[in-house]
Amino acid sequence: MTRLRFGTAGLRGRVGPGTDHMNVDVVRRTTDALAQWLLDHGHRGATVVVGRDARHGSAEFFCTTVAAFDEAGFDVVALDSPLPTPVLAFTTRELGAAAGVMITASHNPPADNGYKVYLDGGAQLIPPADAEIESLIDADATPPSDPAPTTAPQPDPRATAAPDRYLARIASRLGTRHSSIRIALTPMHGVGGDLALRALAGAGFTDVVVVDEQFAPDPDFPTVAFPNPEEPGASDLLLALARRHDADIAIALDPDADRCAVGAVVDGGWRMLTGDETGALLGSAVLAEDTSPVESATEALVASTIVSGSLLAAVAAAAGARHVQTLTGFKWLVQAGEGLRYAYEEAIGHCVDPDAVRDKDGISAAVALAVVAHDRAAAGSTLGDALDDLFVDHGVHRTGQVAIRAERLSDIADTMARLRATPPTELAGVAVEMTDHATRSDELRTDAVAFTGSSQGARIRLIARPSGTEPKLKFYLEAALAPADRGDLPADKQRADALLARLENEAGQLAEGGS
Repeated sequence: MTRLRFGTAGLRGRVGPGTDHMNVDVVRRTTDALAQWLLDHGHRGATVVVGRDARHGSAEFFCTTVAAFDEAGFDVVALDSPLPTPVLAFTTRELGAAAGVMITASHNPPADNGYKVYLDGGAQLIPPADAEIESLIDADATPPSDPAPTTAPQPDPRATAAPDRYLARIASRLGTRHSSIRIALTPMHGVGGDLALRALAGAGFTDVVVVDEQFAPDPDFPTVAFPNPEEPGASDLLLALARRHDADIAIALDPDADRCAVGAVVDGGWRMLTGDETGALLGSAVLAEDTSPVESATEALVASTIVSGSLLAAVAAAAGARHVQTLTGFKWLVQAGEGLRYAYEEAIGHCVDPDAVRDKDGISAAVALAVVAHDRAAAGSTLGDALDDLFVDHGVHRTGQVAIRAERLSDIADTMARLRATPPTELAGVAVEMTDHATRSDELRTDAVAFTGSSQGARIRLIARPSGTEPKLKFYLEAALAPADRGDLPADKQRADALLARLENEAGQLAEGGS
């Protein structure tokens, strides 16, 4: 039987028996190994923060984790009530804890749960620590653990104060204004609803309508096929609410509130923006309002991943700031370099305050997006207008994704091997060249292949990569045009959309074995 291993964001798997599922024994062995690793690295008696969401199994796995750290002699700060992942990441960093553990499977299906690890500084686990901890798990020959302890942790003022201190940081970072814009909000049956309302109110946004059917935490996620705002149909109730109430902006959090998606009126109708569009809007706003104590504008840094779109890079160049690409996952984005002001990944993850939360944070991103909408409304325009302004300056950029679910992981490996052996030479009518990230010698080496090309003022890109959190093969697509006059935007959007549609169709053919 295989064993769950650390992926892009910790352990994730179905709740059930066996070493390849999430259960009390797997959680206990993982925590024992993490505790031993911390002891081996000089952290005896150090502070460790533990949190959980409201998924099936989260309470039991939380109690197991707390008990294991306590038995190993650590000073455990147990965030006993279900809370968003960013609160755990923030508290781990603020307290100077040696580690933090969040029991969550984020936006995965209802049957899943997970175990996310943060180390010193509040950033996610990265090599070589992950392999070292897994070696300790592999060496553990103890019998399966007893059932999860049921005793609630003792009250701890540090844990009780964590949500308020997190909210105070957001207010300090993003400020307060008296805003009249209307916001439609859904926490997607997750744990972020109450805290998001408090964060928005603290920033001056009090006219908020919520999707009632999705507001209370519910581990079965009854109104959505998958509890991920990116999935088709997941945000339909939110957009319907926004239309009914004539909202200025619609915001969807994922179940553990570390991701944020935004809806707006674009080209005359409501739709959810892509993560890349949102990333460019937020990055532009952060760079425009950056008041951090840097010696020059060129020291400001923004970051995105190899599978994210290229619009943020153009925005950064125009602002005289630096832009860095990293591997996928926020464990790499927050390592992008000194002067980091903003980071995002196309999968609707945004970090608008890396000094406080070294991970994606859907709640602070929601407030930051509300600020952008407020500023636009005050100037008589909209988020859709803001996006068009970026397209005028930097060209229309369209991105998309095709995700192929696999019954067997070997199917994904076979497809990747075939793409490397017989790569396409043309996509969407454009000649392309392949870059195999598996053969790179720099920090962007990973199991991904990229196909890029340009023709007649258009650039296209297709990247194929196995998912690090789910059994999927993902194709990341982009069609980008050169800057043009505002009057040319409608035609440019149609051209970019047509190119993207061809790429989506051809990605499906590549997955099925075509070329």
